This record gives sequence, C-alpha cells and structure tokens, in this order.
Amino acid sequence: MTDLLDKETDFSNMIDARLSRRSFLMGTAAVGAGAFLALNPVAKAIAANMDSKLLNFMQVPASTNDTVIVPKGYSISNLMSWGDPIFTNAPAFNANGKQDSTAQAMQFGDNTDGMSVFPLSKDHAILAVNNEYTNYEYLFDHQGKAMTADDVKKAQAALGVTVVELVRKDGKWIMDPKGKVNRRITANTEMHVTGPAAGHDLLKTKADPTGKKVLGTINNCSNGHTPWGTYLTCEENFNGFFGAEEEVALDDNYKRYGVEATQSKYQWHNFDERFDLAKNPNEPNRFGWIVEIDPKDPTSTPLKRTALGRFKHENAAFVINDDGHAVVYLGDDERGEHIYKFVSKHKYQAGNDSANRQLLEEGTLYVAKFNMHADKLEGDGEWIELTYGKNGLTKENGFNSQAEVMIFARKAATQVSATTMDRPEWIAVHPDNKHVFCTLTNNKNRGVKEGQDVDGPNPRAENHYGQIVRWMPTDGNHADNTFKWDLYLIAGNPTVHKGDLYAGSANINEDNMFNSPDGIGFDKAGRLWIQTDGNYSNEGDFAGQGNNQMLCGDPMTGEVRRFLTGPIGSEVTGLTFSEDQKTMFVGIQHPSGHFPAGGDNKPRSTIVAITKDDGGVVGS
Repeated sequence: MTDLLDKETDFSNMIDARLSRRSFLMGTAAVGAGAFLALNPVAKAIAANMDSKLLNFMQVPASTNDTVIVPKGYSISNLMSWGDPIFTNAPAFNANGKQDSTAQAMQFGDNTDGMSVFPLSKDHAILAVNNEYTNYEYLFDHQGKAMTADDVKKAQAALGVTVVELVRKDGKWIMDPKGKVNRRITANTEMHVTGPAAGHDLLKTKADPTGKKVLGTINNCSNGHTPWGTYLTCEENFNGFFGAEEEVALDDNYKRYGVEATQSKYQWHNFDERFDLAKNPNEPNRFGWIVEIDPKDPTSTPLKRTALGRFKHENAAFVINDDGHAVVYLGDDERGEHIYKFVSKHKYQAGNDSANRQLLEEGTLYVAKFNMHADKLEGDGEWIELTYGKNGLTKENGFNSQAEVMIFARKAATQVSATTMDRPEWIAVHPDNKHVFCTLTNNKNRGVKEGQDVDGPNPRAENHYGQIVRWMPTDGNHADNTFKWDLYLIAGNPTVHKGDLYAGSANINEDNMFNSPDGIGFDKAGRLWIQTDGNYSNEGDFAGQGNNQMLCGDPMTGEVRRFLTGPIGSEVTGLTFSEDQKTMFVGIQHPSGHFPAGGDNKPRSTIVAITKDDGGVVGS
C-alpha cells in the first residue's frame, strides 16, 4: 500500500480535503459535497477508496441513548468510576453526597480526562489519569449551596491526578486497590517549581516566600508521557478556582488568563485564602503549567516545568527528534489563543533516565504562525522563538526577564504576532514521527472579535463545528523553524448546510458527521482516534449528530468512521491503550443522565475498557 504520509510524497498531494478557499467563501451552491469531488482529485481518490485497510469495523450510527455504544464485535466494561476506592482501606462510594474530604482523597477523582498506561509486564500496568474538575450538584448533597471548609477540601481532593495499578485477569483489565504505587495527587499535594520562572517574585506568596513550592495541581485536562516513563499532566482552566469578595485591582495580565476578583462558583476563596486574590494575588501565577509526575514512585514530588510556558494547557504531544532533542507540542485551549512548541536544550540519552529527567528543565519555547497559500486551505508556517530580548520581547514591551516571558506566554505570543486559532485542543504525532495533527474545536469569536480574522487554518466565521489541522516539519525535522500545513478535515453538517463551508470537507457526510473535535491520539498502526466535546442538542445546526462520540480516521485515505457514541450529556475524552493494543481505555466525562449504573442512579464520570470479541487489536 502506498502511504500518503511518506516523507518523500509531495505535501500538496497529501491533502484529503484540498478545498478552494475562494470557492468556499463565495457561499454558492457550487461548493456542495458533490462539488468537493469535482474540484479535488484527492477527494475523488478518497471516495473511490472508502474500504480502508486500517478501519476494519462497522460504523455505528449517531445516538441519543444514555449508554456507550461500540461496533458489533466489540465489548465494553467499566474500569473505574468517580468515587471508587483505590486503596484497600478506602470507603466505598456513597451517592448521598455526604462523604467527607478524607473519603474523597482515597477514591478515584471526578471528571476523568487525559490518561496514559505505563506497562510493567504483559498483565500488569500503571494507569495515570487526570481528574479535571467537579460537579457540585453531584459531589454534595446540598449541590454547593451550603459550603463548608471541609467541602472545599473535598472538592480539592476530587481534582488532580489518580495513579493506580491495573492487572489483567481472564483477559480483562481491572484496577488493583492493593497496588503499591496507587496514589492521589490533588490540589493540596506539594510540588516543586523548576525552570526559568522558579523563584521569581511573581511566584512568591506568604506561604511560600521562595516561589519554588506550590501546593497542588488543578483543572488537569489532557496529558502526555515521556520515553523515560514520566507522566505529563496539563493545567487548563485554573482561573475559575480563584476569586475575591472585596474589590481587587487586577491588571491585563490577570484578565488575559480569565482571572477575576469576583465570587467563584467553586467558592474555594471563601475557605482557603490561597485562592483569595485579595490575600494572595500571586497564587494564580503558580498554575497553568505542565506538571511532570513519576507514576512508579508514590513518594516522588511532582515538578512544574515552567520552561514549557504558562497558559491553558490542553495536552503535551511528545516526540524525540532525529537529532535527539526532545520536542513537545502544546495547545492553548481558548478561543483566539495559540499553538506552541518546546525544544529541549539537551539531548535524549537512551538508557540514561536520570539525565533525561532534566530535559524539560531547559529549552526554547516557540509559538506558531500560519501562512496561507493564495486561495487554498494549505500553506506554510514558522515557529517564532519566545526568548527574552528577541522578537520584541523586551522591557520596552513589558517583559523584564525570561521568567516573565514564560509566566505571561500568552502576551509574548501576541507580541510576536502568532496566529490566533480556533481553540487548539489535543495534538498528536503520527507514528512515522513526521506529521502532527491538532484539533481546533470551535470558535464563536472568529470573524467577530479583533485579531481573529477568517483565514488560514481557521476558515470559517463563528465556527461552531471545528476542524483538524496538520503540519509537516521541514525535512521531517521537528526542531526546524518552518513547516507546511493543511486541513485533514473540516467538521460540519451536510444535511443542514448546502453549498458552503459549514457542510464540512469531502470526508464528512451525513453518516459520520460530528462537531467539536477535541481529544485525538494515534495507535501503533497509525489510526487516528478522534473524540468530541461539543453540542449534543441534536437540533438546528447540530441536527442528526447525536451525543458526543469517538471516530477513527485513516490519515492515508481521509476516511472517517464513527466507532463509539457516549451517553447523555457526556464528553468523550481520554484515550490510551494496553501495550498489546488489545484494550482501549476511554473516558466518559460529566454524563448528565444515569450512566453508568442506569435506573435512578447518580451519573458518574467513568473510564471504560473496550476490547474486540475475537481478542484482536482494537480497530483492526
């Protein structure tokens, strides 16, 4: 089979939906789904080759049911739900909402998100998984209307990261409460700050005058993992946990990150002065980082890696470049924010993990600028260095050190005129290590707010469907400052929209349509798994799209098939595999019906394990 992702293939011939921007923006009937094929020879090839050799499962239809549905020939089991005890002496989950903070600290956290499996042997592994936020209507019997100090501690204990051991018995993976490395990392776990911002005045507080010791990690969205066996957890919407009851003057540096001196819905600042902006105005600067965790050592101290910049991190896509440098691709999940790249100063040394564990300590952060070829949804781009003293990052422009460039990475990206994107979410590197994919979930501000023009990889105003951009580093070198890009797909609804870009790209049809691609990841065979977190109203612009879902794409042909549909109200998020690829672990976050127990039971965020009935590789 010819691989269209082969580095020798001309990039212009690898476009699965090479669409005329000019035709799209004309908004005429001539650019309907049929016209995609007429205009685009590669799209014709997709249509002629829909029986992909990678996607060997029967597509499931859209669903509005309160359950997880997978293709015929696959089975699902629940691995772990919010509140499940992860230690032998932990109390069982009680749905009454009255369990205290001590109980929650020994149970699986709430709202599962990004996760990684670390194999130990054929039938033994470690799972590290994020717990992003809490739903007070389920966490407390009073739904957050009568908060106490212990309630805040309970909410803080429901966040962070859960680390557990898994064992496989009779072909089925289960969580082992006797696991020696089982651990909860919460909003009150001590962490060390490393890198250029460590010890800076903007990170110093009354409780920590050194600016090097932080309590906790919060709003952990997606993740990454390193070749030396550590877990990278990403702090995203940390701003929502801060507040104040009295008036506090906050400058634009706070506003850029959404930090406001108002009553926070989580109410932490009422009981924990760390989150009171009037008493600890520097505390927000201690969040919004990548945190590195050793999942095999429950006594280890997590490390906040400030060299990778401070913003609302979605995930961390890791690759070892051919020259040995570690490269991490990073998305900032907010409308009109940016895509970043970190390149380590030192090189990876196979077998020398003690040295490798310092690779994220020093390096260079870059931000992406996308340029478009005339009248085509493809182009080239450049990575702009975010180093103090370069590219206008000077005192005259409000930066006094490299530490401040990292603490205010968003402002630095604006200073160098980086491209504003449609909510950059997960980034994934193809197994060939030459192609990178990023989900751009949606952006109601595109074409409406200043600085967010309709252009480049963001081709629609008030974009409510999302798209997936991909790029290829020059000569396959991830450390190079240039790249070429195109759009792998443009999500849309061809049953509602006719003759315009909102119908989607050629590989989107009425049978596989969806909105708001979010989580993505590759398996070893090169299948691209796509998870959604969007509008599940199933009406209007979203008619026929049903609940959130997970699809599988073939990067060679452009084909996309729906593999899974989630229960009512949920986001499908978090994706990892057992070492043999025969079990896929998927997160079901914030279900609002009665999943997973059914009946009148309280909904609980849950990790499900998916296997093929014949014992084969998932997707094969």
